[in-house]
Amino acid sequence: MSLRNVLVVLYDGLQSLDVTGPVEVFAAVGRFPGRAGAGYAIRTVSPGGATVRTSSGLRLVPDGDLEGERPGAGTTLLVPGGQYRGDFEPRLTEWLRAYGGGAERLVSVCTGGLLLAEAGLLDGRRATTHWYVCEQMARDYPRVTVEPDPIYVRDGPVATSAGVTAGIDLALALVEEDHGRELALRIARHLVVFLRRPGNQAQFSAQLAAQTAQRDPLREVQQWITEHPGADLSVEALAARARLSPRHFARAFQQETGVTPGRYVERVRVEHARRLLEDTGDGVAQISRACGYGTPEALRRAFVKTLGQPPAEYRRRFGPAL
Repeated sequence: MSLRNVLVVLYDGLQSLDVTGPVEVFAAVGRFPGRAGAGYAIRTVSPGGATVRTSSGLRLVPDGDLEGERPGAGTTLLVPGGQYRGDFEPRLTEWLRAYGGGAERLVSVCTGGLLLAEAGLLDGRRATTHWYVCEQMARDYPRVTVEPDPIYVRDGPVATSAGVTAGIDLALALVEEDHGRELALRIARHLVVFLRRPGNQAQFSAQLAAQTAQRDPLREVQQWITEHPGADLSVEALAARARLSPRHFARAFQQETGVTPGRYVERVRVEHARRLLEDTGDGVAQISRACGYGTPEALRRAFVKTLGQPPAEYRRRFGPAL
């Protein structure tokens, strides 16, 4: 198998991890026995070929000038994110607009998705970016269908990812696509990361996605739900713990956390079930009971609704090698 090209665009203010995370994943392919000549040829470029300063102050020296590159078949073009201030380097957006669409795969990390949107490369496509700017992307680029929850989104040859570490998840997914799951797993272990996050996994856990309630009784209920996913978590039971009427509790919980009690419970239970599928050899029936679903069918419906796949398929892809 011949080398695939990865062209990484650099610019002042980019976030260094958006570059080094995916690049380390791609570079690792050629380090394994029998993979010589079958990995990725990685090249970095910047406007004018100038050294760039990252958001942390780290300086990166590119391999060449952006203007001399014309990505085509066999090239994955990677655009990292950075400190977005409402302006873009005009040479970069003009180059992306003119030549970005010629790449075989177009990939963005974090707010790099805004650069692709500014260049018109996300028009008519689904995309995501860092949660902090998802609303802004939807507002400023109405031709883009913004999906704020997933850690990455694939739409044809275009792949966009959420903040920082999501770029590593996406890079591992691309390596799996190019070279198979076994090698992607080996690289994940080598880098001490987990090849376990499907693209449609939420950017936040249930606890982070929801606001923390202001009142102590409601915060205590949130903690109880997290620690006891298999318990009776009906509105009536939770209201009793908060010493409120069910109607008052439901209204106050949603007002202070931004989600209904039922939705919060579902998120916590799915997350707990996902971790058990990933990290243990427990049977699906046992996991269903431990997470409060009662039956495997109830767990299956929750997984399909939330993650787009049943528990058995999720375990096959992301579970431990037993």
